[in-house]
Amino acid sequence: MKNSLLAAMAATLLIIGNFTACSNDHSKQQASASTDQTAQAGANTAYICPMNCEDGKLYDQPGKCPVCNMNLEATQRTDASAEPHFFIDLKTTPSIPDAGKPGMMSLTPKKHGAENTPLALDLVHEKKMHLIVVSDDLSWFEHIHPEYQASGSYDIKLLGSNDKFTNGRGATELRFDNGGRYWAFVDYKPSGGKNQVDKIEINVAGKPAPGVAFDKEKSTAKAGGYEIMLKAGKDGAAPVTGEEQHLVFTFQKNGKPIDPSVFDNYLGEKGHLVLIERDSKAYVHAHTKISKDMLGFHATFEKPGVYRLWLQFQNQGISHTTDFAVVVTEGKSSGNKATHENHNH
Repeated sequence: MKNSLLAAMAATLLIIGNFTACSNDHSKQQASASTDQTAQAGANTAYICPMNCEDGKLYDQPGKCPVCNMNLEATQRTDASAEPHFFIDLKTTPSIPDAGKPGMMSLTPKKHGAENTPLALDLVHEKKMHLIVVSDDLSWFEHIHPEYQASGSYDIKLLGSNDKFTNGRGATELRFDNGGRYWAFVDYKPSGGKNQVDKIEINVAGKPAPGVAFDKEKSTAKAGGYEIMLKAGKDGAAPVTGEEQHLVFTFQKNGKPIDPSVFDNYLGEKGHLVLIERDSKAYVHAHTKISKDMLGFHATFEKPGVYRLWLQFQNQGISHTTDFAVVVTEGKSSGNKATHENHNH
């Protein structure tokens, strides 16, 4: 009897020991799996500009966007083929607009594979869609904001030669005074997606305006009694590719310096800047930060060339648009470790 009891106790202890060992092994496996998952999540983490200024460019470390100077946001690296692809379906009435004649332009944001489903857009700088239209030689510029329609499109009215703008230029209407080739840059952000800029060619019937050649720097402009001066480059050197460049604007009126902090907010900022390269039509869109009585912008140029710049600001309810040009030469690589994904521009 005693021997049977001792045998039963030994068997029980053996079972408990085996269970404890299995439990410990399972806990170690869970901990190891958790560590592996955390490491994998860390390896998949990258950082991107919330405005997608660099067309899907990812960084390995947090920091600031070299274009708009906003803090980079954490994201997960994904297979580019799995990323949603968006586009703008642009239609005009008539199908080829006539210079100086009325018509309509409709821009509908869509997602590939779900073209019939309305696509919601987020507000960015106070608007859901920014439309930049330029002539092929970059001598003509308009920045307008199409109005949302119940159909899901964003529409603008094309005015005839004798039509007056309802709310002034740069609001919700557009007029082509001359024929020729134009380029539309549609800036929008699908809800839950990345900022997009679609470049679309528009051909307008009618006599083109005489071409203008931009091949050298233009660093001064006048508008509304203001004299505006541009200094571009870094550390006193001229602008180059591959590293962050500074674009600094100063203002004078009647020979006296003007502090831009007194300006009205324009689209949520004290100023608004668009840059387009003359030949490739590469597009850069940035907003300003005020520093020491200046409007300062940051931009990184990927390609050399002549870039046209349009600075917009507003004071006492009056909006002003001024134009400049900078010549960017080939520079050294920025040395930032990054990858390019999801090219939507």
